[in-house]
Amino acid sequence: RPALSSMAPMLSDVSKSLGLSAAKAGLLTTLPVLCLGLFAPLAPILARRFGSERVVLGILLTLAGGIILRSSFGETGLFAGSILAGASIGIIGVLLPGIVKRDFAKQAGTMTGVYTMALCLGAAMAAGSTVPLSQYFDNSWATGLGFWIIPAMLAAVFWLPQTRQEHGLHRVAYRVRGLLRDRLAWQVTLYMGLQSSLAYIVFGWLPSILISRGLSPTQAGLVLSGSIMVQLISALTAPWLATRGKDQRLAILVVMLLTLGGLFGCLYGPLDGLWGWAIVLGLGQGGTFSLALTLIVLRSRDSHVAANLSSMAQGFGYTLASLGPFAVGIVHDLTGGWNAVGWIFAVVGLAAIVFGLGAGRALYVQVHSEKV
Repeated sequence: RPALSSMAPMLSDVSKSLGLSAAKAGLLTTLPVLCLGLFAPLAPILARRFGSERVVLGILLTLAGGIILRSSFGETGLFAGSILAGASIGIIGVLLPGIVKRDFAKQAGTMTGVYTMALCLGAAMAAGSTVPLSQYFDNSWATGLGFWIIPAMLAAVFWLPQTRQEHGLHRVAYRVRGLLRDRLAWQVTLYMGLQSSLAYIVFGWLPSILISRGLSPTQAGLVLSGSIMVQLISALTAPWLATRGKDQRLAILVVMLLTLGGLFGCLYGPLDGLWGWAIVLGLGQGGTFSLALTLIVLRSRDSHVAANLSSMAQGFGYTLASLGPFAVGIVHDLTGGWNAVGWIFAVVGLAAIVFGLGAGRALYVQVHSEKV
């Protein structure tokens, strides 16, 4: 996540330094999210060939390479590295829900919350500290962005022992048929994509919105960081609470309403109440994302179905999600301001509620895994 959230606070400085147009800046916020979706289908293919644990290790190293490329080779490297980083995160993100389903089947909600909490922590650290880091290193945006190779390499070191164990999740080839014809699978997918669209609008554009309202880049980065940090609370508690009811529909409704309230507060509310709205936004978005991952696990009968549903939900979902930041950039260019962006928040948020209520029912997708 630091590779994604570190760019937004630096977007203005990067654009000025490289002479990027508003359209290119918008593309820079959209490309990594699009790659999350486009490269997600590769995950189960690679896992069947090499094993999930080895693929995660290898992709962590390609993520590190993307971070170096993004921060070291001008405009071309910036876009190429963003694509490589997005592709890497997309592949890893697909594999982890299947690993959770396999290793923690009886604690799926709790462990998904822990996993999501770790994602939020990484994103919050990067959003809040990238600008101060760049200022410390002679105001170099490249150094500020390149710093985040360190957690990628640390993650690879800590993950290395996993590659020495034969877990067998994908060592035997399994085939799952019929997901694309399953209505519940599409409801899970669309909820994943729509809530992710709001999340990546926040990652990509919230600092710019706040800067236009009078905050400095450092202040805007800290607000984003604080909002993401609050996600730690709901990322852990929302799945735990949701798995103790008869289904997840009420939980989904609550976290989506919190998310919409926080977004509208940050966009239109008085600045003296900004931190309050940022907290509301964080509580909402931490829950929406962790519940989306939890739904993948809960709606699957076994780890193989979970891995394939994860690929579908994140592949199609993140491709859909990429349209959100892109639409915000277009609307901002056309109107010259941010007020009209509220319509995007409303339409995407209401659609997420509709599909989330369908995905939150206590059902399984009607597919099974079979050995090839």
